[in-house]
Amino acid sequence: MGANRINGKSVCITGATSGIGKATARLFAEEGASLILTGRRKTRLDTLSDELKQNHGVAVSVYDFDVRNQEACISFVNGLDGSIDILVNNAGLAKGADSVYAADVSDWETMIDTNVKGLLYLTRLVAPGMKERNAGHIINIGSIAGHESYPGGSVYCATKHAVKAITESTKKDLHGTRVRVSMVSPGLVETEFSNVRFNDDNEKADQVYKGMQPLVAQDIAEIILFTANRPAHVNIMDTFVLPVYQSSSQMVHRDE
Repeated sequence: MGANRINGKSVCITGATSGIGKATARLFAEEGASLILTGRRKTRLDTLSDELKQNHGVAVSVYDFDVRNQEACISFVNGLDGSIDILVNNAGLAKGADSVYAADVSDWETMIDTNVKGLLYLTRLVAPGMKERNAGHIINIGSIAGHESYPGGSVYCATKHAVKAITESTKKDLHGTRVRVSMVSPGLVETEFSNVRFNDDNEKADQVYKGMQPLVAQDIAEIILFTANRPAHVNIMDTFVLPVYQSSSQMVHRDE
């Protein structure tokens, strides 16, 4: 990893209760960051906070709220004691895999409100301070779905295409400053993602990864940390990472 440029930085990670967000929190804690962790499940946040404080002696504060709630996002940022050096917009989800003509509209609203509007709310609230300080880093978690679309993913793919567009536009909006803007775009990662997508149908979720070796949360967390830990003059716009078993959204090799 080279020099540690993370120690002492204030790092906010949304969706830190599981998967990529949780793994990222652990890696940043190892590097000595002060952590601001958000999520909807307070018990999980408290457990993770205790673990990180005990194992790494870092400052950790937790905030349980839903990024879909704009007022909650405003209250969160306004209530912070200090600024955010690195914002990791990780909170996101997929709901359902039905065709556009058969999908549940409430699933669409959940994805759009979380993956797009929630990310925008926090970016809008945090970016002005970064611009004023002429320092900071926004890292958005994208997806292979932001680079290509697939059947049954019309709205999820649309939200991740939006994340890609927002990332690129945000970098251009902050052009001329030293604020960095990045994205990490994973393919298949075995987390709670598929369980959420299929409404806790674990059997269906397991089929997504059957006969192949997917990425794990740690793989993506390491890339997020690498992206954040580059020298100040280096801005990684995107990292598109797949398991070796996967070559596109629909090309997944499975062992017999």
